[in-house]
Amino acid sequence: MPIKHAALKQMRKDRPRQQRNQAVRSELKTLTKRLIDLLQTQKLEEAKTLLQLVSKKYDRAASAHVIHRNTAARHKSRFARKLYSLKSST
Repeated sequence: MPIKHAALKQMRKDRPRQQRNQAVRSELKTLTKRLIDLLQTQKLEEAKTLLQLVSKKYDRAASAHVIHRNTAARHKSRFARKLYSLKSST
């Protein structure tokens, strides 16, 4: 346990931040899995609407510094590329 008062206060502040960040990461993972399932089953219209939501969530997480902005951009780019490659092939 920390001894200094400032370190104790930082621990108190870190706990809710950690829980909030974990909730955001968990939601991102859940939405990502749903999007991947839709892409694999060729449900392109549903995937397109979900891609918009996922992109928004990734941007929000990046702006809140939950994930790095390049990570968000990489995921969004990969999903969009996959969706549009499936659209053009069908």
